[in-house]
Amino acid sequence: MQLSVNGAAYPLEDLEPEMPLLWVLRDVLGLTGPKYGCGIAQCGACTVHIEGTAVRSCQVRLGDVWGPITTIEGLGTPEVPHPVQAAWIRHQVAQCGYCQSGQIMQAAHLLAENPDPTDQDIDDAMSGNLCRCGTYPRIRAAIRDAAQSLRKGA
Repeated sequence: MQLSVNGAAYPLEDLEPEMPLLWVLRDVLGLTGPKYGCGIAQCGACTVHIEGTAVRSCQVRLGDVWGPITTIEGLGTPEVPHPVQAAWIRHQVAQCGYCQSGQIMQAAHLLAENPDPTDQDIDDAMSGNLCRCGTYPRIRAAIRDAAQSLRKGA
């Protein structure tokens, strides 16, 4: 079996197809951006993209992966962050930071699908991503900011 993660091919041997994708990413490939939060797809800390769709990697089995995977490590670079990452920094969204990679991945998916979301669209799309620090107003502001940047082509 081979996975495409953040544009790189990873041959995987001797892994059970039932293994959660989250464990493959973290424990086998060493990509620690996706976090284990709840294990039941309710918190969003493990959110990654598969073929551009936001999914909870704790609930996707390795054998069920259907396309290329992008984690927070592959969304942007330190030199050229994704517009959502740049907005997160500008708005100082993170407090503890534990949920932030999942929040950013969910927000990037939202903006790829809807470049001009309303507050209700943002709330609906982000409702499955929990932040114990309560930074929801800053999250919404950062998403609005990133949407504006993306519409301007920045």
